Amino acid sequence: MEKEEMKIINKGLEDEMELSGYRLCRWKLALLVVGVLCTGGFLLLLLYWMPEWCVKATCTRTTVRDAQVVLLQSTDEFKRWFRAKVRVMLAPGRSPYISLDSQTTTMANGHMPHHSDTSAEGFIRKYAEYQPVQIRYFTLHSTKYYWNDSVQNFEVLTGLEDLGVSSSGIHSKHGGGLRQDQQEYRKLFFGVNEIAVKVPSLFKLLIKEVLNPFYIFQLFSVILWSADEYYYYAMAIVLMSVISIATSLYTIKKQYVMLHDMVAAHSIVRVSVCRANNGIEEAMSTDLVPGDVMVIPSNGTIMPCDAVLISGTCIVNESMLTGESVPVTKTNLPNPSHGEKEAEDDQVYSMEEHKRHTLFCGTNVIQTRFYSGELVKAVVVRTGFSTAKGQLVRSILYPKPTDFKLYRDAYMFLLCLVGVAGIGFVYSIVLSIMNKVPAKTIIIESLDIITITVPPALPAAMTAGIVYAQRRLKKLGIFCISPQRINICGQLNLICFDKTGTLTEDGLDLWGVQRTENGSFHHTEENAYKESLVKTHFVACMATCHSLTKIEGQLSGDPLDLKMFEATGWILEEATEEETSLHNRIMPTVVRPPKQLLPAPTVSPVQDMELYALSGSYEIGIVRQFPFSSALQRMSVVTRLLGGKRMDAYLKGAPEVVASLCKKETVPQDFAEVLEDYTKQGFRVIALAHRRLESKLTWHKVQNVNRDHIESNMEFLGLIIMQNKLKAETPGVLEDLRRANIRTVMVTGDNMLTAISVARDCGMIPPQDRVIIADALPPKDGQAAKINWRYADNPSKHSNKAASLEEVGISMDDKPEEPKSLEQYHFAMSGKSFAVITEHFQDLLQKLVLHGTVFARMAPDQKTQLVETLQSVDYFVGMCGDGANDCGALKRAHSGISLSELEASVASPFTSRTPNISCVPNLIREGRAALITSFCVFKFMALYSIIQYISVTLLYYILSNLGDFQFLFIDVAIILLIVFTMSLNSAWKDLVSRRPPSGLISGPLLFSVMTQILICLGFQTLAFLLVRNETWYEPWTPESDACNTTIYTNVSENFTEFDEHNIKNYENTTLFYVSCFQYLIVAIVFSKGKPFRQPSYKNWPFMLSVLSLYVFLFVIMLYPVPAIDEVLEIVCVPFKWRLTMVIIVLANAAVSVLVETLVLDVVLWKLVFSRDKQGSYGILPAAPPPQGGLDWCGSKHSWLCCCRRRVPKARYMHLAQELRVDPDWPPKPKTTTEAKPPSPPENGSYQIMSAS
Repeated sequence: MEKEEMKIINKGLEDEMELSGYRLCRWKLALLVVGVLCTGGFLLLLLYWMPEWCVKATCTRTTVRDAQVVLLQSTDEFKRWFRAKVRVMLAPGRSPYISLDSQTTTMANGHMPHHSDTSAEGFIRKYAEYQPVQIRYFTLHSTKYYWNDSVQNFEVLTGLEDLGVSSSGIHSKHGGGLRQDQQEYRKLFFGVNEIAVKVPSLFKLLIKEVLNPFYIFQLFSVILWSADEYYYYAMAIVLMSVISIATSLYTIKKQYVMLHDMVAAHSIVRVSVCRANNGIEEAMSTDLVPGDVMVIPSNGTIMPCDAVLISGTCIVNESMLTGESVPVTKTNLPNPSHGEKEAEDDQVYSMEEHKRHTLFCGTNVIQTRFYSGELVKAVVVRTGFSTAKGQLVRSILYPKPTDFKLYRDAYMFLLCLVGVAGIGFVYSIVLSIMNKVPAKTIIIESLDIITITVPPALPAAMTAGIVYAQRRLKKLGIFCISPQRINICGQLNLICFDKTGTLTEDGLDLWGVQRTENGSFHHTEENAYKESLVKTHFVACMATCHSLTKIEGQLSGDPLDLKMFEATGWILEEATEEETSLHNRIMPTVVRPPKQLLPAPTVSPVQDMELYALSGSYEIGIVRQFPFSSALQRMSVVTRLLGGKRMDAYLKGAPEVVASLCKKETVPQDFAEVLEDYTKQGFRVIALAHRRLESKLTWHKVQNVNRDHIESNMEFLGLIIMQNKLKAETPGVLEDLRRANIRTVMVTGDNMLTAISVARDCGMIPPQDRVIIADALPPKDGQAAKINWRYADNPSKHSNKAASLEEVGISMDDKPEEPKSLEQYHFAMSGKSFAVITEHFQDLLQKLVLHGTVFARMAPDQKTQLVETLQSVDYFVGMCGDGANDCGALKRAHSGISLSELEASVASPFTSRTPNISCVPNLIREGRAALITSFCVFKFMALYSIIQYISVTLLYYILSNLGDFQFLFIDVAIILLIVFTMSLNSAWKDLVSRRPPSGLISGPLLFSVMTQILICLGFQTLAFLLVRNETWYEPWTPESDACNTTIYTNVSENFTEFDEHNIKNYENTTLFYVSCFQYLIVAIVFSKGKPFRQPSYKNWPFMLSVLSLYVFLFVIMLYPVPAIDEVLEIVCVPFKWRLTMVIIVLANAAVSVLVETLVLDVVLWKLVFSRDKQGSYGILPAAPPPQGGLDWCGSKHSWLCCCRRRVPKARYMHLAQELRVDPDWPPKPKTTTEAKPPSPPENGSYQIMSAS
């Protein structure tokens, strides 16, 4: 059989997968049928759980090209398997983009094709002279993968972008629309344009839920118990399972219905489509295909697909995608073929690059503007699940599993329990054979041991804590769409914050303006609302250079634009639809100053009327807008003054960018110093510029002119200084996080120095710390890439005493010893530098993020990259942003929290109603509480199964067991009650400086579980042996009278016939009482309070349950109630032995509490935590040394000793250790680091050299 190497699909993307081809094999299928029959169907279940086994058991390997079934494995850390069936489709051509000539078709068939017949066969019939080709494809996760012969692999057809078409190409080749036959042909490939979220039927969901390995195990247990006549217990477990399955089905179904409703609400609308023959026809949005040209109605619509505007402008609300409710103006895609610099600017169209011209699926077009006689048109780029909204829905439908050590360890722990069960299994078989027990009983009892060891209520118990935490978060105004992540929040040790709208207020306030004249700055003025300035270019630029629009009479748009426009006091008027349609071109938006600002006209005898009229109507029309682009960091407009001969261009943007586009002589010489002065104080600075345009530029030429042509040779006008105030809560929250040893990082799109200033103001960078700016330059003119290091400013110097208190944990120990540990530093870099470092200094990147605190001018995808880099050095990363451009980072982080007004921003797992960062410590506190709760519950459930296992194993020794109602009492009255109430402890009020362990397999937790198992084993064995050595002891029979109560004996005689299983005996009674108390003892011992949860005595349902059970057990033990004894199958024992049991129980409690609190909490816990304490490895923002830390070696160089004794697990700790002893780190100011010329990558691919 020809074999072939694996293919990779979706290369470089999030869902990259390895693909191999298989074809069905008859003899393997026959063997499988035999296997299924022999195993009673269990083999079928196994193959259902393991897709890779299923494919390998039924198919043989073949080339991907000839495959009938493909097996896929994700290349991420989860290595998940998927299988898909390869299908074949007949089509007239191989690619959806080839053109079909409808004329010849009509001739060949002798009649026009029927439009109604749109199936593939019908389509083939219409185009008889085309040789139909077979196209192979498979569907996975709502995406179709088609076989592509040229690349010999399966590929996804996304839409027009597959063609790599340029901006001018979209206008020329796709601007005319498609013919009906082309549209039908493309629909064969792209399918129906809808995001179909199928709500599975309850039956399907039920089957899927019931086939879960856990429920299969429950079913097996129930059958076994019924065979052993434990009917009541089996019924209780069935009832629990039914309730569990029903609630699970209800929540899953509800989520599907919610998602379906959210998607379906606007997915199908009627649209107008332009056809190639210039006709416009009505169609359903489901019929749209990439390449169709749709008309955007003037009264707005919900977009049914992703489309690029080719004429007119639209105002769109994109809150559904970004969480930002500010309307955005979308302009038509520039057509370079009409401009001057044709070849230069004709970029390949990409949705990311040209998002200012792209209307996204699911967003709401509020209103449109257009030329008269020319409609607002958009070319469909993507449809269905390929759209931005479709991909979002896919990420919700098929989420990545949450990888968390706790869950991996839980499976390991269960395997250990299965191992323990195996020992019991062998033990019971050997014992039964030795005692010549019937075969049926041997099988049932040995299998019974396994069902006891793996607790059936474990999953329900584990989710209880998370459900309670989710409820508490909801009360705090934090909504969660991914509950598994709550536990992960307990591990966070680094939080990235967006700046604007997160750390600082959303809006900016105008602080002042600084105009220039003749190449030098004026004094700062408080505002521009002055009569003397009303006719200056500076104020005209402020009034016109924005993207504001009126929606229902209200000005709306970017908050910065709004503040700037309001500061002028001018009035904005937009043309109505009627006015627009009367004119031959776009009716411009007009701005004018209020009457009171215009100087009173001075009347001269000759010119009075004309001047009066002119001064009374000083208006500026905005002719063309080049919207703000974050890549270019600027926006510009072309305007015309009413009655003016020539047009003006106004530009505003980032000062460095604006200055570079202006004539040198118009930019003041002290521009850099003035700008630096403002940014250091934390102001946001925007520069303005102006230029008179040539008289030859007419209205129509301006509509097609290239942006670069307008934005050059400008005259610098001055600066607008905006103030971005810190939110009141920010400094306090950051101080709490710093004290809790949680690192904080700022990731912003703002200017570097402004960001550094805000970081200092809010306490992210303490006053005495240095900031080192890494300024990276890409390779140029044959020179290698390099990084220039410089200090941002000199930090304020404090006394040494203050510095040691504010120590930023670069030292290996809690006590600062060397001058190096006192000199703290933080790296700051821009997005451009980050890109260069990522590409050319890979090995330096991880060292930089270890101390990187400010990342400025970061693009959305760079924010995601940064989060990934931090995760690569083993940080647990949280991301807090306002949702606008943080979507990627919010999804990628271990825990993303969006400060959005919307109840659930689909992008991030958590959404906070409170629009400030106070939600972050709350989330971490609740996460830590939920994590500790999970540990408590898991430990308790493990101990419960082991205690029961010990009891049963000891009873097997005398061929006895626990009774039906004894099992029922233990599992329902004790275990369920305790588990569901012990999870109710709420979070501790403060964030402490240590984190809970991340996995179950850690020193203190294993020590805790193992010691409690040994204690329980010891005391149960002791009780078992003691009772057999009592003077009154004899093997129990219904006639036994250890209590000397003939009444009791008579009652027992009636029930002798039922006791086939030898349940009633002194050993059973003793172990039942002792084990019941042991469950309660471990519940109290494991129910930890401080420092992560409120103490247990504040959890009144738990305390009430435990006390009630204690009282009940003591009462029935010391003062037997015959009715209860009869139900629980307990026998009467002398009062002296009852007192002995009380002493055994009290001794057990004392030993358990002593070991857990004294030995574990005081000694081991602190040693292990001092190892996990991040401050010890020098990574974290300043925190005073935690109290009570143990000094391991006591010597001055104790950290060297610690290095030998305890190797840090996390990668960032290793790095910190390496950097501690690196003499060249941190880089000195005014030095340069150069990348070595490209060669096979080695360690250390850079060198540091002093600048000349």
